[in-house]
Amino acid sequence: MEAFYLMVFGALASLVAALELSKNNKDRINTSSAFNSFKNNYLVVYSLMMAGDWLQGPYVYYLYSQYGFGKGEIGHLFIAGFGSSMLFGTIVGSLADKKGRKRASVTYCITYILSCVTKHSPQYKVLMLGRVLGGIATSLLFSAFESWLVAEHNKRGFDQQWLSITFSKAIFLGNGLMAILSGLFGNVLVDNLQLGPVAPFDAASCFLAIGMIIILFSWTENYGDPSESKDLLTQFRGAASAIAADEKITLLGAIQSLFEGSMYTFVFLWTPALSPNDEDIPHGFIFATFMLSSMLGSSIASRLLAHPSPKVESYMQIVFMISSASLLLPVITNFLVAPSSVKGGSISFSGCIQLIGFCTFEACVGIFWPSIMKMRSQYIPEEARSTIMNFFRIPLNIFVCIALYNVKALPMTIMFGMCSIFLFVASMLQRRLMVIVEIHKSRSQDWTAMKEMDSESDPLNG
Repeated sequence: MEAFYLMVFGALASLVAALELSKNNKDRINTSSAFNSFKNNYLVVYSLMMAGDWLQGPYVYYLYSQYGFGKGEIGHLFIAGFGSSMLFGTIVGSLADKKGRKRASVTYCITYILSCVTKHSPQYKVLMLGRVLGGIATSLLFSAFESWLVAEHNKRGFDQQWLSITFSKAIFLGNGLMAILSGLFGNVLVDNLQLGPVAPFDAASCFLAIGMIIILFSWTENYGDPSESKDLLTQFRGAASAIAADEKITLLGAIQSLFEGSMYTFVFLWTPALSPNDEDIPHGFIFATFMLSSMLGSSIASRLLAHPSPKVESYMQIVFMISSASLLLPVITNFLVAPSSVKGGSISFSGCIQLIGFCTFEACVGIFWPSIMKMRSQYIPEEARSTIMNFFRIPLNIFVCIALYNVKALPMTIMFGMCSIFLFVASMLQRRLMVIVEIHKSRSQDWTAMKEMDSESDPLNG
């Protein structure tokens, strides 16, 4: 079955290369040199930030196990990270809007570096502190940088459509290429150079420090609502009111929570799903294959976003339906394919089918990120962007904590079935969002037509 992994990886690599190389002028948006310089600066910083994050991922569990902690203790450490992101996320998001997004981005670097430093200690309390710091950093990573980008893009007067270029490239490089390179680099540090499981965390600190220096010397500050008269509670109320008053924002938050909740649950489930009988699977190579699938998705998204049709609100319905079907595969194969009772060995036929489905899901993840960023830039008000984005992460973190806490109690088929249902609901909500957007657009066009008719009739009346 080793040839199967190479075949899947090769097919995906060929598709990504074909998509990127076959782009013509219709698939590209003409931009200015000033924008390209701005975009490239952000992409360098974002790639360094994501490298700092990706380097740690594959070795967190391994490091804790090397310190002698069991599954239960490690599970509590992971829950602490998600819980921290849930509790402190809205606070740091509001502070980012109030005190500045550049400052929040620098705070992310410092917080995550401190989290990496704690990995040198085998003390459970110190590691728990590191997970709390990591949760805070994660909230900043997924709000402050995007908020800074959108505000700075608009402040400099760039075309609104150009944002989609930056979003697509950021996902292609940061969530795809950097994930693969970080995995390979971490493997060299730990396995080839024998530097131990802490080495990737030290390397992550270096990348984060380099990124922080670039931010300090090349980014300008921007704010949401810097008014000193508004305290944090007032900002929370303002963000909550904005979500409640605009159905588009409410739907966007629900869609994001449902998709990301399923995505993070999938992270915990794919290994036992592919090796239920302790089959010998190449985890690192499969992870790289998933990231290549994500790159394929972001490449597809860049093409879709470069054209006025289909609209992002329209094609995302299909993406969510495909995602739902792909995570339903483990449930279907459980009933249709006879489970193997042989321990060990290579991946089973059922595992091969699921791996293809999981790669499809990861491609959908690659489409999701730039597309949801595009919709957030359109519908979330600038003055409370970071705060609202972290509000969206509250139900996400609650769901992941519950799923992680009960991962042993619930059968995998139930977990995958729940994720599939959530993604189907996300597709229905996406359809509702599209309908609302079309209604608002129609009303706006009718209002504009009436104004033009009034202006034409004024001279006649005169």
